[in-house]
Amino acid sequence: MLKISPRNLADPSRRGRGVTAVLGPTNTGKTHLAIDRMLAHSSGMIGLPLRLLAREVYQRCVARVGAENVALITGEEKIRPKNPRYWVSTVEAMPKDLDVAFVAVDEVQLAADFERGHLFTDRILNLRGREETWLLGAATVRTILGKLLPGMDVIQRPRLSMLTFAGEKKLTRLPRRSAIVAFSADEVYAIAELIRRQSGGAAVVLGALSPRTRNAQVELFQSGDVDYLIATDAIGMGLNLDVDHIAFASDRKFDGYQFRQLSAAEMAQIAGRAGRAQRDGTFGTTGRCAPFEADLVERLETHTFEPVRVLQWRNHDLDFSSLRALEASLAIIPREEGLTRAPVADDLQVLERASRDPEIMDLATTPDAIRKLWAVCQIPDYRKVAPAAHSELVLTLYGFLMREGSIPADWIAEQVALADRPEGDIDTLSNRIAQVRTWTFAANRPDWLRDPEHWQGITRAVEDRLSDALHERLTQRFVDRRTSVLMRRLRENTRLETEVKESGEVIVEGHAIGRLQGFEFVADTSGAGQDAKALRAAAQKALAGEIEKRAEELDKAGDDKIVLANDGLVRWNGEPVAKLVAGDVALKPRAQLIADEQLTGPSRDKVAARIDKWLDAHVEKLLGPLNALTGAEDITGMARGVAFQLVEALGVLDRVNVADEVKGLDQEARGALRKYGVRFGAYHIYVPALLKPAPRQLALLLWALKHGGLSQKGMSELPALAASGRTSIPNDREIQKSLYRAAGYRVAGTRAVRVDILERLADLIRPAISWKPGASGEKPQGAIDGFGFTVSVGMTSLVGCAGEDFASILKALGYRMDRRPAPVEAKPGEAAPQESAGTVPAEAPLTDVPLAEATSDAVPAPGPLAAPPIATGAEIQPIADATPPAPDSVAAEPAVIEVWRPGRPRPERRPERKREPRKEAAKTDGASPEAAPQEERPRHERRDKRGKDRKDRGKDHGKRDQANFKPRVERKEKPIDPNSPFASLLALKEKMLSDKKDGN
Repeated sequence: MLKISPRNLADPSRRGRGVTAVLGPTNTGKTHLAIDRMLAHSSGMIGLPLRLLAREVYQRCVARVGAENVALITGEEKIRPKNPRYWVSTVEAMPKDLDVAFVAVDEVQLAADFERGHLFTDRILNLRGREETWLLGAATVRTILGKLLPGMDVIQRPRLSMLTFAGEKKLTRLPRRSAIVAFSADEVYAIAELIRRQSGGAAVVLGALSPRTRNAQVELFQSGDVDYLIATDAIGMGLNLDVDHIAFASDRKFDGYQFRQLSAAEMAQIAGRAGRAQRDGTFGTTGRCAPFEADLVERLETHTFEPVRVLQWRNHDLDFSSLRALEASLAIIPREEGLTRAPVADDLQVLERASRDPEIMDLATTPDAIRKLWAVCQIPDYRKVAPAAHSELVLTLYGFLMREGSIPADWIAEQVALADRPEGDIDTLSNRIAQVRTWTFAANRPDWLRDPEHWQGITRAVEDRLSDALHERLTQRFVDRRTSVLMRRLRENTRLETEVKESGEVIVEGHAIGRLQGFEFVADTSGAGQDAKALRAAAQKALAGEIEKRAEELDKAGDDKIVLANDGLVRWNGEPVAKLVAGDVALKPRAQLIADEQLTGPSRDKVAARIDKWLDAHVEKLLGPLNALTGAEDITGMARGVAFQLVEALGVLDRVNVADEVKGLDQEARGALRKYGVRFGAYHIYVPALLKPAPRQLALLLWALKHGGLSQKGMSELPALAASGRTSIPNDREIQKSLYRAAGYRVAGTRAVRVDILERLADLIRPAISWKPGASGEKPQGAIDGFGFTVSVGMTSLVGCAGEDFASILKALGYRMDRRPAPVEAKPGEAAPQESAGTVPAEAPLTDVPLAEATSDAVPAPGPLAAPPIATGAEIQPIADATPPAPDSVAAEPAVIEVWRPGRPRPERRPERKREPRKEAAKTDGASPEAAPQEERPRHERRDKRGKDRKDRGKDHGKRDQANFKPRVERKEKPIDPNSPFASLLALKEKMLSDKKDGN
């Protein structure tokens, strides 16, 4: 083979000798072919665009020729055996002084990149193997390489598989083994979060990740633990992945200078990662990416793109005689067509600042010092901080090198210690890795540290720890290990190791996936989307046998193991197995199974039959008297109609609703009903045996199922109140009265009183009203002379309330309250006055109190109505004052008591009728004010007119009645009771008048 000499490189016409360009789209096997070609030579070197890819190629070479024959050289890592034959390197770190038989540079189309392009251009133009040089890249650089390297050979490689456009898809509808491409870390993280919720997780690949972290994330995808990869365009550079579909979530990127649209060639580099070897691939759009134009799709599918016209170039023949000479040599413009000077990069910005720093200028005075300054300026800005901050760090390191000969060990130890903290979130760990990569770069320079190998080991270990921690954080945030493992096992159709604990927790392959509640699997609440589907699929495979086993156990379970809860659920061993739904009649509910599809066939029939049998027995146990009434053959005629309505009302029936039917019942019919436990009360017809808490809870539940459902207001409060056995409870006006009745209560004013207690109250009031003075037997509590009664302690204690609440109950039952003078205490030898339970001041008017119900829900302590002390006539003494009182003055007024008597409940107030405005003639000029409409006349005129009309109507009425007038027959005055307090007052008044006259 032709050996390449330096003179060939200096002469552009001979620069292409011995050079072969291997060009083609992605998935053409170019890199694999170059590795084979290098290992076929006695020695060789290959430059790759990424440290990650360099590490991958290094391992492949080691596997074929042994570690002692392969060296790895990157900016942050150096593995150099004693006598290596083959060198694997990043393009930036390719040694220039090696004499090897073969040289290859991969991805040479990056020579057009603004940031790194000049490095690739330098290797294309100035680096050669003794025997052969290969340039690997896209076909877009064929023309420009032909100009710069005349005489080179070209090998065109076709793509090994088809690449087709799949259109636009939602993120949640992307196929498995898809890579989603975005161009910012925030967007990558947001998409990964969504994919985790929907599909169990995703791997994340960013350019800022360390190679170790990226390898770990890629392994997640390659191993099948996750089916989605979220990445930046970093995957477009040599990462060999088993990707079937590439989805663009964006088509714009920031290239270090500006936001711009991706070129078709750049899109092809990324889209080409879909499909490897002979497997076809697809590409498309997703998320907020605009749909691709038809022309762009055609170019991507046919690999037809605009050729690269210029390559970025920087002078490599630098002058280190002075800082000004160095800057001048870097500013040289290329003279060859097809080359352009590269934009100012980070290293040039640092050098420019150094040239303005007096301290640096004092240090950089010799060619060696300037050469070292340029080497320090080329430290990459891993941290991506402000240029001034990066420049300050670089110049600090240069100061150490020039003043002390090396970077102080204690200083770099302090910097490494600051970064060596594996706690924190993803961004924090990424920043620490960027910091430690700077010290790793410095440690790999042979003359920057006194013990470089020691610091290489330390910085490598710190970077590995941080990388592992970062991988763990990424996995925790974006991967649901449980779901990913289960989905992979399901795809493999392998037998799942399943365990159902006593608590019902389901463990599959060591992961808790949910609980088996009765016969229904409830997936873990953290699962959603595809996650929930995976858990359910795993449960279906694992729980079929367990559900059949439970069906057998329920069929043999005793009635005491099954209960009906207040929420309508039938529970077995505490787990819901069915729920009640309304039947054709309230007393015949139906049970609806709560079970998954795995409970089928005979097992399902067996469970349904057992629950139906238990439900029938439960209703018979608690509400059996109603079933007996329904089937009673000895109840006929009108009594049967009453029994039917009592059953429909579930054991408590308002008597007023069947008043006519009850009146028509003879004693024989009533006796037939009483035989079945029916009681005829003052306000209700009911079955006392069904007023116990358990029957009433069931009756309330059955009534609600049939009338409004279990979610209506009151169903969360009334069951507990009914079970408490309280005699009365506050009345919530938002709860239907029928619900109170179903619970065994009747709404009366501000309270709801238990039905049997209300009947007992009626039993106390009835004898008190009917008692008369002189009657034989003990005087009932609350009895009073006259038709009425006063409230007694026994009444309020029975109901459990007093004061206004008890008064509202009496009013609701139809009683009216009067205020009467309190009985006078008896003198010696006289009859004792009537006891009273309550008095009010004498100035209160002696009128009926309105029967409107109170609205207060407060529950006062049981006790009688408030009663101030009774004042009697015997306690009244004449005023012993020198000045006699006025004739109309009274020393004290007698107290009064509240007496309740039967009356009719106040009828409902009718809605007010809207009065139509009077139709009056419009007011005209000269018309009197009376002719004007009401709204147009002054208010005082309208008032005077109304008064005049009333007077006129009164006169007319008087004239009409004169002819029919009859003198009123005067009634004889009744003699005053000498024991009355009014008699005492009258006697006192007469005595005072008599004393006054005697004084005059």
